[in-house]
Amino acid sequence: MPLLSYPPHCLTARFVRRYKRFSVEVLSHDGPLWIHSNNSGSMLGLTRQGAPVLASPASNPARKLKFTQEAVWCGGRYPHDAALPGAPVDAGHKEGFWVGVNTSVPNRMLPAAFAAGKLPFTTGYTRLVREKQRGVSRLDACLSGPGLPDLWVECKNVTMVEDGVACFPDAVTERGRKHLREMMDIVARGQRAATFYLVQRPDGACFGPADFIDPVYARLFTEAVRAGVEMHPYRAVVTEQGIDIGEELPLAPGFL
Repeated sequence: MPLLSYPPHCLTARFVRRYKRFSVEVLSHDGPLWIHSNNSGSMLGLTRQGAPVLASPASNPARKLKFTQEAVWCGGRYPHDAALPGAPVDAGHKEGFWVGVNTSVPNRMLPAAFAAGKLPFTTGYTRLVREKQRGVSRLDACLSGPGLPDLWVECKNVTMVEDGVACFPDAVTERGRKHLREMMDIVARGQRAATFYLVQRPDGACFGPADFIDPVYARLFTEAVRAGVEMHPYRAVVTEQGIDIGEELPLAPGFL
């Protein structure tokens, strides 16, 4: 079983369009349907009309949009295309894969992988607190352990791959820049700081900042690495059953 399983009664449909980032229209067997997306990025390359979309049912039955977008099929023909309504995207005959676009997944994967002992960079730590306050900021997690400095972790979702490099961000991110500056301050004060990048697709061989999207973020990323901030990009294994964690990816040359 994957570390994070999707709930029962998920929906597979075809992508039609995205509206104001947080709403996505899909074509289901019952006709057109609007679903929720929590991804504020550009989702570059993942908004092809006709592409299969995986959506989970909302836990709150009173919610206006009854499903949440979890993943988009990318890179090749979907093996169950004939079972979906509407016309498929022209994907040739290459093998495709799911790309996880739910940005809450990294924040849930971190404690799950920690509890399962699948994060070597957390060895020796025994406690993880989510959403820990630090000054005026709230960071995604803080880990503690006997005789060890606190380890502060920020989580990021990665959905873009260019020339074999998994890249973050896919849109300019003031929030991401702020987090890198805070990570550097943590290290300067004698504690550990790390960014946990969950790469929710299988086709990236290494990881690096997207300087062609946000050059300021890329510059701060390099500064942070040199200052001692740890960067831990992990590949996710995304299936129709859920999401597991795979291997840690190396940083792209030039960012070591």
